[in-house]
Amino acid sequence: MTKRIDQAVIMVGGRGTRLRPLTETCPKPALPVLDKPCLMYLIESVAAAGIKKVILACGYRSQQLVEAIGDGSHIGIEISYSFEDEPLGTAGAIKKVENMLGETFVAANGDVFADIDVKDEIREHFSSGAAVTMSLTPVDNPCEFGIARVGPDGRISEFKEKPKPEEAFSNLINAGVYVLEKRIFDTVPENAQYDLSKELIPRLMERGERIQGYGLKGMWRDVGRPSDLIGANLSAAERLFGKEGPTENGAIRTEIGGPFFLGEGSVISDSFSQSSVILKECVVAGSRLKGSLVMRNCRVEEAEISDSILGKGCKISPGSTIVRSVLGDGTLVPPGTAIIDNEVKK
Repeated sequence: MTKRIDQAVIMVGGRGTRLRPLTETCPKPALPVLDKPCLMYLIESVAAAGIKKVILACGYRSQQLVEAIGDGSHIGIEISYSFEDEPLGTAGAIKKVENMLGETFVAANGDVFADIDVKDEIREHFSSGAAVTMSLTPVDNPCEFGIARVGPDGRISEFKEKPKPEEAFSNLINAGVYVLEKRIFDTVPENAQYDLSKELIPRLMERGERIQGYGLKGMWRDVGRPSDLIGANLSAAERLFGKEGPTENGAIRTEIGGPFFLGEGSVISDSFSQSSVILKECVVAGSRLKGSLVMRNCRVEEAEISDSILGKGCKISPGSTIVRSVLGDGTLVPPGTAIIDNEVKK
């Protein structure tokens, strides 16, 4: 009989400081990818693997996250919430809900964009008999992540967090989606900050536990920086609509190149868009967009937006230029203003 896993824990307690000012008004996992909270793609991935109960371990702006994600009934699962008064780290957050978990469960970092095959990772875990199965994916610059050396049988023989360039023995990084045996948490202290990848996994490797690597299948990317959030939206748009994107439904006398998305109720007219995403209830007129994300309820008139993010409800007046910048929710940009690298230029 095939073994099943019914539960997942997703850690969503981080502050997302590199995404300020967007995260000053919205928790990072609730930031949008094509008008859906980024976290929902991961939740839907674990639901597609047959998991019926998801626990979100929350910290920063937790009530907003509850409002954005809900109880899971709309996708046929049960979502519950664990609230941290003080940060507990990834392993500490799991330890806090240990009594709610079965003997084997999925755990994931919720600060990534992930539309992936979790069922196949679960299958690999049971097949290998590992204590931990860690999803891995190749990246160009592994120095910002934990890296793994994997043997022919898939077993991780070496793991190092955030190596210096000269220490990077692999470009395979920890993608933050795990299958775990609950017994490994017997040494994790209660009500204390403790990290899964930095502390627990190295300890398990020292005592000879099998840590299995799994080559992630699907779409995954870190969303730690503004350029990553733009990239996640463009990747999702390209996956849905292809490299040129849809040209109907609200795009009027507008030239479109590269991935494109236009949210419900939005209109773009007499404009040019190159690799950009416009979320719902926006109006863009007589403007040029390049490599940018326009969040919901924005108004952009006769402006140029390049490699930038406009937070919810921004109003960009005629003659303005926004380059390599992130505007917080509700920003009003006067006519003729130039904002470059987050600074107003005179």
